[in-house]
Amino acid sequence: MMLKKYARNGSSIDSSGTAYFGAWEPDFRAGKGINQYDYFLKTVNNAMAVQDINGDGVEDVLIPSGIIWMQGESDADKTELVANQYYANLKRLMELMRATFRNNDLPIVIGKISDSGDDVDGKVWDFGELVQYGQEKFAATESNVAIVRSTNGYKYSDKYHYKSDGYIDLGKEFAKAVFLLNKKKSQ
Repeated sequence: MMLKKYARNGSSIDSSGTAYFGAWEPDFRAGKGINQYDYFLKTVNNAMAVQDINGDGVEDVLIPSGIIWMQGESDADKTELVANQYYANLKRLMELMRATFRNNDLPIVIGKISDSGDDVDGKVWDFGELVQYGQEKFAATESNVAIVRSTNGYKYSDKYHYKSDGYIDLGKEFAKAVFLLNKKKSQ
């Protein structure tokens, strides 16, 4: 099994939510004209171009088993409009990612964002509930999608990041969900 990670902390899907970290919106052309989606494509293409991963002289075949997505905070802290568009933006991006792997039913597991509450008004992500709604809607309406909700019980190391045990649990929950979606698909 191979796990290929590509991430950019602080990035939003909607380019209107972009601060310093870029956007996943495929049409976003600020800065150098490369967005996070373009970097994702480059990462996937580089990974898929390796023909002998373990160097044993036999060509290996990579078969993607799923997409794991933990993102949304940067779409939840800008404007109500950006947060309200989260479902549509997530749906489009996941469709494009599935198309990259040539599998329109590739399992997708979404990590539901949570909020430490460590802010004057008790909410770090002012529009977090709207993004959470978009995540839940995506998981409920799209095929072969699961959502990890255990994030709501995680402790924080600062106002933005989970403590290590939360990340460990999140990884386990992601793995379990991808496994179950693949198992269900093969039955």
